[in-house]
Amino acid sequence: MTRLAAICRHPVKGIGREALAAVTLSAGQGLPFDRHWAVAHEGARLVPGWNACNNFLRGAKAPSLMAVEAALDGDSVTLRHPDRPVLTIRPDDAADLPRLLDWLEPLLPPGRALPVGIARAEVAMTDSDYPSVSIISLASCRELGERMGLPPLDPRRFRGNLVIDEIAAFAEFDWVGKRLQVGEAVLEVVERIGRCRATMASPDTGVVDADTLGALQSLYRHQDFGVFARVVAGGRVRQGDAVTR
Repeated sequence: MTRLAAICRHPVKGIGREALAAVTLSAGQGLPFDRHWAVAHEGARLVPGWNACNNFLRGAKAPSLMAVEAALDGDSVTLRHPDRPVLTIRPDDAADLPRLLDWLEPLLPPGRALPVGIARAEVAMTDSDYPSVSIISLASCRELGERMGLPPLDPRRFRGNLVIDEIAAFAEFDWVGKRLQVGEAVLEVVERIGRCRATMASPDTGVVDADTLGALQSLYRHQDFGVFARVVAGGRVRQGDAVTR
């Protein structure tokens, strides 16, 4: 039986992930508080509402960020990184911005655009320009790692929201255009997810240690991993729930 192995959200886009035991999804929305905030850099050209990822700090340009863990508690976010002290901030409080910027600066490669502010929108700032929930397969992580001569790839590399197991590797691509029942919620799979260099960094250390993009291209003739889905009927979703079509 295909099952939901893990649930994850990323309160600040590209900067920290948080494991959840359960979550309530709502129709037409992303996972609650996923990519709720994002850190804009000095070259950002922001518009009202959703903005593309190239306006923000992200692991593709700063791989050390891939090792950040996050915990959301009310209006506060606590960030942890193996090379930085624990930091708790209120992203909506302008007084906390300097502390966040100081905390982030050592994690950025030399010459990269520096962070300057926190952006927030009513829609989750995912890598799709519509409210989406991303789905990752553990079987795909295992197969790709094996074919690269590595242990199974950690699904945290791919920053998904719902991690599923007990399906064939890359079978999730066959779900595009179809609906899934996940716990009490119904999702419609929209498209495959094209990947970036962020997936090449270890989620434990933030060090680039696996050529995921090169392997996907050479082994499968694409650089896709996981799928985006829309929530069409809301409901409670719990780790361990069945996933059916």
